[in-house]
Amino acid sequence: MFSTSTAHTLATRPSARAVADAALAGLTLAGTLMQLAHGGITPSRPDPTELDLVGIALAVGSTVPLIAWRHSPLGVFAGTATASMLLAGLGYPIDLLLGPTAALYLLAASRGPAHPWTRRTTPTVVGLLAAYLGATAVSQAVVPAIELLHTGLTAAAAWFAGERTRLRREQMADLRRRALRAEQEAERERLLAVAEERARIGRDLHDSAGHAISVIAVRAGAARLRHRQDPDRSLLALTAIEELARSTAEEIDQIVGAFRRRDTQESVPAPPPGLASVDTLIAQRAQAGLRVTLDIHGTPRSLTGPADQASYRILQEALTNAARHGCGSATIALDFGDTGLDITVVNPVAPGDAPRPGGGHGLIGMHERVAVLGGTLDARHTDGRFRMRAHIPYRNGDRT
Repeated sequence: MFSTSTAHTLATRPSARAVADAALAGLTLAGTLMQLAHGGITPSRPDPTELDLVGIALAVGSTVPLIAWRHSPLGVFAGTATASMLLAGLGYPIDLLLGPTAALYLLAASRGPAHPWTRRTTPTVVGLLAAYLGATAVSQAVVPAIELLHTGLTAAAAWFAGERTRLRREQMADLRRRALRAEQEAERERLLAVAEERARIGRDLHDSAGHAISVIAVRAGAARLRHRQDPDRSLLALTAIEELARSTAEEIDQIVGAFRRRDTQESVPAPPPGLASVDTLIAQRAQAGLRVTLDIHGTPRSLTGPADQASYRILQEALTNAARHGCGSATIALDFGDTGLDITVVNPVAPGDAPRPGGGHGLIGMHERVAVLGGTLDARHTDGRFRMRAHIPYRNGDRT
């Protein structure tokens, strides 16, 4: 009998399989010849038949076909059982059927798509074993009690052992399939995480670049218009543009570098800006000529990373829209409520400045950020003003 690990090794190495099959056939042949030479396991016959060439040939026929069991398990069992039946019918002392027992085990263990169990299999197995017992009874002229006991026990043991091996093999195959499926699902999850990370990087790049470009455009326009009247102020505007361009380039490098360093496991980069950087954001907008008023209501809370970063990006995008399409001023209201943070940005809109259908990419990005956090966002023109209101619910990690 083979263990599961041995069977798996033999299944993957053809040369090893041939050696194992030959060794099994040799062992069963040696055991059968020993029985014939010593008058069986428990010699009780008054005049046992001597071992001759016919007995040796039948012993070979009852064991050596095991070499080919992989090609036809049922055929090998039928051949070995027939040879054993002839041995018993001719009076040879064959109490224990080693060849047919091993063939029965292999027949039960090899059941599967290649060798299915058909309706003819059971009658064939039972009929051959019964034929052996009948031949033994005829040759001895008595009921073969010893052979019946040995045959019944060994056949049952071989059958159950073969079934156990088959079930174990199927279980291992199922475990391998599950492991492969789990590995494939993990790979899909990894690819999905990479895609989500790239989408987040794209939004951050859009917010940072859009904000910087808007400020640069406003300040460059102001410097151009006032260059003749106030050259010194124009120089200050150009200096501010230079600083903003450098800081934006550094922020973009930081965002992209964070994604690249994740693969090489380098040092953890600094997180993107959050609500703590609102004063800096307002100061930048003030330098660009946008008057911003900030009102804070309730007790400020320290938000978790995604909510904190999303709040900052929403404010950044709202002030960018106010600088592009507004009339030079904006009001920010941060309301720290019991369940979440409400962000409201209101700015006057120049007459005739109609909103784009469906909103721009900035509004789409704000909607996506808020939706991921389970919040809501509303943006609309009302009475000559553009009002953006976002509600970001608190998480377990948010604290006062």
